[in-house]
Amino acid sequence: MILILPLREVTSVHKDVSERLRKINPKLAKEVRVILDENKAERHMRGGMATKLKYSHLKEKS
Repeated sequence: MILILPLREVTSVHKDVSERLRKINPKLAKEVRVILDENKAERHMRGGMATKLKYSHLKEKS
């Protein structure tokens, strides 16, 4: 039986996935780590684009 814990904050989920998965399936854990690292590296760009979009809508209304 597999115990599934409730989801936590995103960083905790990433940590759980990477640490627990390494014990369960090391090969899959490596693949997941690549995706999580890529996501983390791009996160600041997505945040910047969202902010830019938010304020561009405000600018149009003025």
